[in-house]
Amino acid sequence: MPSSDRSQLRADCANCFGLCCVALPFTRSADFTFDKQAGEPCRNLRGDNRCSIHADLREKGLAGCTVYDCFGAGQRVSQATFGGTSWRDDPAVAGRMFAVFPVVRQLHELLWYLTESLTLPPAKAIHAELARMLNETERLARGDADALRELDVAGHRAKVNVLLLQVSDVVRATVPGKKKNLRGKDLIGADFQGADLRGASLRGTYLLGANLRNADLRHADLIGADLRGADLSGADLSSSIFVTQPQVDAASSAVRTKLPAALKHPAHWV
Repeated sequence: MPSSDRSQLRADCANCFGLCCVALPFTRSADFTFDKQAGEPCRNLRGDNRCSIHADLREKGLAGCTVYDCFGAGQRVSQATFGGTSWRDDPAVAGRMFAVFPVVRQLHELLWYLTESLTLPPAKAIHAELARMLNETERLARGDADALRELDVAGHRAKVNVLLLQVSDVVRATVPGKKKNLRGKDLIGADFQGADLRGASLRGTYLLGANLRNADLRHADLIGADLRGADLSGADLSSSIFVTQPQVDAASSAVRTKLPAALKHPAHWV
């Protein structure tokens, strides 16, 4: 079975120039206590590219920072694409670096899903196609700054999504009986306590504040599902597919929630 190692797709802040704290904008909201423009360093970013309030982000009203994950794009752009030259050291590269970072972040997220797909036995029939797409995505991510800025990342994402939908279909088909199709639905605050959601399609579903306590989500497709504030206490996501750490971090839960092996229980879960 192909390797499930995704270590290169995890953020390594020590080898990044604080790109998520500079390149990306955010707006004052429940997740952020102030506005910040793209390309503007966050007021909490220190000169060594570390956050001065990292341990207290939630308490300081910056929960949005705690649920962001670059999937390893930060260190790649900092150390590979720009060869270790920081936007601090050479302001001339700043604009190009900030433009490239979100592109590589999207490519790395796709690499996460493709790598996961290659470990799923039900998708064995399309493993060769998945491997080719993974190699193509990796090739694009290795491109130089100019190539990355010109890349039609939305177009590439659409091609990858065709394969991911096939993976979803064959994995969910292993669950007997009729499966729920809740793709893209607005289910904010919905009550799914104890629900049988095995093999359900929850792609892009809005589940903000939903009650998913003790729900069975095995083999459910959760790609792009918005789980902010959702109660996952006791829920079984052990074999859910296309779940990411940012989704889990955005939910509220208890430690008895079962997660896929690649993910960890967030520190704020009690």
